[in-house]
Amino acid sequence: MSERDYTLEPDSELRFEVEGKKEVVVLNLLKGKAEIFGTEITPEKPYSFHSGAKVAVFTWHGCSIKLKGNTEGTYIAKETPMVMYLNTHACLERLRKQADEGLAKGEEARGPVTMIVGPTDVGKSTLCRILLNYAVRMQRRPLFVDLDIGQGAIAIPGSIGAVLVERAASIDEGFSQEAPLVYNFGHIAPNSNMTLYNILVSRMAQTVQEKIVSNRKVAASGVVINTCGWVKDDGYRSLTHVAQSFEVDIIIVLDQERLYNELVQDIPFIKVVFLPKSGGVVERTRAMRISARDDRIRDYFYGIKTKYHPHSFDVRLNSVQIYKIGAPALPDSCMPADMKMDDHMTKLVKIDPSGKLQHHMLAVTLTTDPEDLLATNVAGFICVVDVDEEAGTMKVLSPQPKPLPDTILILTEVQYMDSN
Repeated sequence: MSERDYTLEPDSELRFEVEGKKEVVVLNLLKGKAEIFGTEITPEKPYSFHSGAKVAVFTWHGCSIKLKGNTEGTYIAKETPMVMYLNTHACLERLRKQADEGLAKGEEARGPVTMIVGPTDVGKSTLCRILLNYAVRMQRRPLFVDLDIGQGAIAIPGSIGAVLVERAASIDEGFSQEAPLVYNFGHIAPNSNMTLYNILVSRMAQTVQEKIVSNRKVAASGVVINTCGWVKDDGYRSLTHVAQSFEVDIIIVLDQERLYNELVQDIPFIKVVFLPKSGGVVERTRAMRISARDDRIRDYFYGIKTKYHPHSFDVRLNSVQIYKIGAPALPDSCMPADMKMDDHMTKLVKIDPSGKLQHHMLAVTLTTDPEDLLATNVAGFICVVDVDEEAGTMKVLSPQPKPLPDTILILTEVQYMDSN
């Protein structure tokens, strides 16, 4: 195993990637202070990074670091946008202080609702993490809302979620996933069902607003919203819908001046800020995206550093209710006179369990009434590992032991093959 020491000057960043299926790289901070995406590194504590990890160690004052293991693309960058990101945090913190003062006087006030937008692979998730970590380090309790269904940072791909951030993200595992609010979308691209996506965004915004009203600490801390990388046509209209639904105060545009200018022109009543992306951001191929989605689902069941032990058990096909949201579109000539074109996108279709369910993720809802499926959040997800139609059973992988709750399951288009 190779070992190398690196000395970083103030305001510089060590960037590296971990390649190879079973490769592990261990990082130690020998002296000085440093952080990874806003989380402070503890000196002399080993941090392990596994295959696929892309890491940037930044220092404000200079430091020395030891790396053990084989890394790819390792270099020290002396030009980073971190000062601009810190200035952005300082502006948000000033707004939080103003909200605090207003709330103390009994006024209606709230901290900044900030939305990060930009095309794919510009570092939106990373900037969210940095801003949230800096907020927590100031004793704030912001809400993190993830609307990027392609990666599903809070639950799994194909879902949107929100979580209260009470402590800085773990360097190994990210933010704590305790008590997240999750809505199932069931696809990995918003344009698969824009009507449903916008309904879920509106529902999430309503729930977040209720949380802000009920908790003064959260109200003053504000919200950070991560969005999808689809920024043209319907994707752009979706971003404006998000901004209106959450009553966004600030939109941060990463790396695309055209998108910045369009938003400045179309939403003049919202503050729009342009920031450059980090030079360490790596563009991902389609294969890398698929692999990352599989890894995210595997982590959901098996954990990252803290190893989970999921449960596998048989479920009788005749004991479950399974629905799918959205039906094939009908030609205009075949539609009833009072039916709108979009209605088929939210139509509930009952599914007869069969072998076609194999490898599909199913959302476990909190309701037994099909009419509530569009508005209810979900308890979690299970994966159909195998279906035995002759025996009338399906084998599922579940984070919880049997039996399944006696509620409706929603079929998703997200698939996962369990190889553990």
